[in-house]
Amino acid sequence: MTLAERKPARGAPKKPATAKKKSGGGVPTREQILAFLGDNPGKTSKREIGRAFGVKGDDRIPLKQLLKAMTEDGLIARDEAKNLRRTDALPPVTVIEITHTDTDGELIARPVSWPGEEPAPLIVIAPDTSRKKRDYDEPPAGVGDRVLARIEKVEDEDEAYPYEARVIRRVGKGAERVLGLYRANAKGPKNTKMGGRLIPVEKKARMEFEIAPEDVGEAEDGNLVLGETIPGKRYGLSRARIREVFGDSDDPRSISLIAIHTHGIPDAFPDEVIAEAEAAKHMGLKGRTDLRDIPLVTIDPVDARDHDDAVWAAPDTDPKNEGGVVAIVAIADVAAYVRPNLPMDREARKRGNSTYFPDRVVPMLPERISNDLCSLIDGEDRACFAVRMVFDRNGNKRSHEFIRGLMRSAASLSYRQVQEAIDGRPDDIAGPLLEPVLKPLWAAYRIMAKARDERGPLDLDLPEHKIDIGADGRIAGVRIGDKFESMKLIEEFMIQANVCAAEQAEAVRRHVIYRIHDAPSREKLVALAEFLATLNLSFTKGENIRPANFNRILKQVDGTEHSRIVSDVVLRSQAQAVYAPDNIGHFGLNLRRYAHFTSPIRRYADLTVHRALIAGLDFGKDGQTDAELAELVEIAEHISTTERRSMLAERDSKDRFIAAFLEARIGAEFTGRVAGVTRFGLFVKLDETGADGFVPVSTLGRDFFHHDEIIHALVGERTRIAYRLGDAVRVRLEEAVPVTGGLRFELLEGGSEAPPNAGKSPGRRSRSPAGRSGPKRGKSGQDRGKSGPKAPHGGSRRR
Repeated sequence: MTLAERKPARGAPKKPATAKKKSGGGVPTREQILAFLGDNPGKTSKREIGRAFGVKGDDRIPLKQLLKAMTEDGLIARDEAKNLRRTDALPPVTVIEITHTDTDGELIARPVSWPGEEPAPLIVIAPDTSRKKRDYDEPPAGVGDRVLARIEKVEDEDEAYPYEARVIRRVGKGAERVLGLYRANAKGPKNTKMGGRLIPVEKKARMEFEIAPEDVGEAEDGNLVLGETIPGKRYGLSRARIREVFGDSDDPRSISLIAIHTHGIPDAFPDEVIAEAEAAKHMGLKGRTDLRDIPLVTIDPVDARDHDDAVWAAPDTDPKNEGGVVAIVAIADVAAYVRPNLPMDREARKRGNSTYFPDRVVPMLPERISNDLCSLIDGEDRACFAVRMVFDRNGNKRSHEFIRGLMRSAASLSYRQVQEAIDGRPDDIAGPLLEPVLKPLWAAYRIMAKARDERGPLDLDLPEHKIDIGADGRIAGVRIGDKFESMKLIEEFMIQANVCAAEQAEAVRRHVIYRIHDAPSREKLVALAEFLATLNLSFTKGENIRPANFNRILKQVDGTEHSRIVSDVVLRSQAQAVYAPDNIGHFGLNLRRYAHFTSPIRRYADLTVHRALIAGLDFGKDGQTDAELAELVEIAEHISTTERRSMLAERDSKDRFIAAFLEARIGAEFTGRVAGVTRFGLFVKLDETGADGFVPVSTLGRDFFHHDEIIHALVGERTRIAYRLGDAVRVRLEEAVPVTGGLRFELLEGGSEAPPNAGKSPGRRSRSPAGRSGPKRGKSGQDRGKSGPKAPHGGSRRR
């Protein structure tokens, strides 16, 4: 029985015997009032209801009592203007919060205020075609915004949403989501929950949130939770309610979850996407070139989670190309399974790329696609999109041809397997392939490398640390990543395939998304030249800057104590590579045309390039559509953003994993180098793990310290001690906070005599607290102080 069908527990009382004789039509029933409110969703005050039913005289008091009872029973609600409405219906104008987009890309909202017992109805935002030109100074409303909107009920029962809204104006942001650690207050009598606090995991967060007992939900002390801010008191802590519990924060599996939710990376596929992926079938030979007799092999890291590229090479038999080679790069044909504007495509576009963490991967495509149909498993037939390239004896490309085919990988090999086989130590898998497959590949790479060296791409060779995860999900160790020449082989083959893709797109007059990398800005070049001058290195910063200018400096310092720091500073001087439909070339690779083609499993950019080539070469009906072509600018901007988001999430995850690993080593001493300098202190990167930590300026001795931006140093005003970027130091770990990834160090040794004019430029200075002294310098010992929290720092490279 519904609330409307119940007999009124607190309905209109019987009229007293002394009541005056009524002259109206009597008090309406609950059903009559609900029907009237449903038919009249406008202004419906108590007076208008009374007028509609002819309520007069003594009947006004029973009507008032009936309306109050219906409000208490949740049948009707009163808004700020004291108008009444049914709780199972929305008023014609109300404030709604845009919560998400659906699979069709439409904005979906919910009412901010909803007193009904059933879940609040979903509202689709109707496109506003009436906005005047002057209105476009304000961007349109989006997810997270609160808006005042006109609401209309959708009468068509086949429609997915019961209401449609037209935005009147934006009225503010919606509730903020906060990922954090829940800390419970002491419990009261009979184990009653007393609420607690939410401590955000974000490093820069400066505020905790109060959690009331009724907002705790299922959370327990120490849980990693997702909170939602709610209006609170004018003074004191802000308030939040717990929306989701992810488990114990000490669980190593929580580390990646923190990064995933902090950066808003979608990690669950909608049901319709999974259904589409599961319904996909293996592609046969029809309409494809049979490449199954060519012994293509995949070469990847030993822990690779997908295998979407395979390679093969052999000497060219054309007498006109003596000493030349033929090479094939075959890529999983993702476009055959992920069709434009279907659910799987929309989800892939939203994600932009896969995101890789030490213990898991958040894929761009469902496992059925990425780990099965589009994984080039050895011995299995797989649809592919390949490019056959011909190079002369000096590595210059003579021609190329794209092929949509069917291949069968001869083997799945690791970089180490291939390298050891080439070095004379083949295992049982690589051994039989050494002569017919691996040595021809190696010979082709040597030839291609000649042209690469002549081209002169930026030659940065920075160490990368690898986190090893044990069976229990915890860090087993941190080490310098392997470096094999077999990695350079695959890199060069992939670069050449990407060049061919860009060239072919232009040849068939199809617009594509390029991978572009601009030259460094004038400001960064000036800053780099000033820094190098402090090391007595000259740098030409003319108008025609080339990667060779940087390579000359890198070669000069190779093998010296300055090698690492110069490499870091050169890296920081470079622009960020991005995606764009307007080609400006790739500065770092020193290439005029470059488009990502080789990894459509994990990058949406590559999928769009595949589709453009399919359409341009008339390889099928699953190529680039007019709709996709019209949106290339928006797609490029979006996937550039998602790539940066993934880079930050991956880096944050590594920081937290390493902090968890080092938590047991608090008090241990480490060697490292100064990796960053600010007026607040020094960032130190440890040699052993590559971990970044912070040394506050307050621990560096009783002195004023100037931040000299030219030489990247903190310089003591009285002592003339300088702590410079790249300096070798020894530190002690004072604190490790896995939930934030923060490390705090105390500097034990380091620093050197400052150059004569260092630190004398005007600017702000920082001072160590009186009574504290700094680290050892040379043989002079000094007392050591305390230090503060870590600040984030770091960088990464992507082609």
